[in-house]
Amino acid sequence: MMKVKYLIVGAGVSGISSAAFLGKDEDYLILEKSPSVGGYCKTIKKDGFTWDYSGHFFHFNNDVIKDFVLKNIDSELLKIKKKTGICYQEDIISFPFQSNIDELPKKEFIECLYDLYFKEEKETYSDFLDWLYGSLGKSITNKFIKPYNEKLYACELSELDVNAMGRFFPKTTFEGILSGLKHKNFESYNDNFIYPKGGAIEYIYSIMDYVDESKIKLNSSVKSIDIKNKIALTDFGEIVYEHIISTIPFKTLLNITNTPYNKEIYNNNKVLVFNLGFDKKSLLDYHWLYVPSEKINFYRVGFYSNILEEDRMSLYVEIGLKSDQPFEVMEEKEKVLNGLKELGIITNHNLVSSTEIVMNPAYVHINKDSIIDVDNKIKYFKSKNLYSIGRYGEWTYCSIEDNIISAKNIIDDIR
Repeated sequence: MMKVKYLIVGAGVSGISSAAFLGKDEDYLILEKSPSVGGYCKTIKKDGFTWDYSGHFFHFNNDVIKDFVLKNIDSELLKIKKKTGICYQEDIISFPFQSNIDELPKKEFIECLYDLYFKEEKETYSDFLDWLYGSLGKSITNKFIKPYNEKLYACELSELDVNAMGRFFPKTTFEGILSGLKHKNFESYNDNFIYPKGGAIEYIYSIMDYVDESKIKLNSSVKSIDIKNKIALTDFGEIVYEHIISTIPFKTLLNITNTPYNKEIYNNNKVLVFNLGFDKKSLLDYHWLYVPSEKINFYRVGFYSNILEEDRMSLYVEIGLKSDQPFEVMEEKEKVLNGLKELGIITNHNLVSSTEIVMNPAYVHINKDSIIDVDNKIKYFKSKNLYSIGRYGEWTYCSIEDNIISAKNIIDDIR
């Protein structure tokens, strides 16, 4: 029977960051069920194209974390001022929608202003959709916010908690929007981003420089965890641990620890990503576009070629689906190509290369009950030297930077 001080489950950003903050000399073991490290932060290189599993663009708010991630990167770093837009009817308008309603047809602009001014604000809101109506009015919500996010999450917004998107959803006021319409000075938390020419995997390679790779066991997963006796059953035997750091989806952790829970409150979507390479340059200069239309199967399309300044158009296209929703890859791909033509993104372009990836879970559906249940269970696990961290480990919505901060905080806390 193997013994280890720190057992880390999952070699995504949160897992390898935990090991990095422990230091190479510490007694730890990382178990990763897939053949490589990185989790969803991986890069595919095919036929001269560079694609990630999906769009991974770092927006640093913490200088300590920024230095930690970028210190060992060998690839050239591109610093980009983002340009994004919204495919709305026959046009592309500026993002965010609520800050650029003056770009809408006059009648719709007036509708948005009217509903924004006469919105029914409340002291408390029952759910995310209720909060949107009270904060932005019905027109802004129904024209973009609701259809776009329901495509992304693959659920009704009334199923989500008021704060389901936290700081990632901009808070606005009527006065703020009016002032912004005059000065056009809208900034968000991610106006600028950093991207390595070698793809998002370069972030992982950089963090891995702090990690002892001999202490990573790939193609290995945890089957069950005996919290009382601190024993993890893996597919290669039992491991006795002092501390266990889990980055796997929280509901999976509940299953392998035999912890009772209400399955109805733990929901998520999955995202089908198509990476597409074409023979000609893009006709547009955006970095990514939001697509709220129900007629088109994808909710967002991003342009790697506009970031990397390539001669051939390189895209990622994202489709939100229910976690158990069946689909046919070729059928969805055909819909994607038709949608790209309808939006004018491709004209006489020829598809020369492609890949597809399914991320499941992708976005978790945060609701009042899940927030309370996760909080209580994480506190209980912590009392047993089991620490669940990261976007899926904490069953929340957060950035890659947040995952790294979470790893640092838990290592500091343990010590």
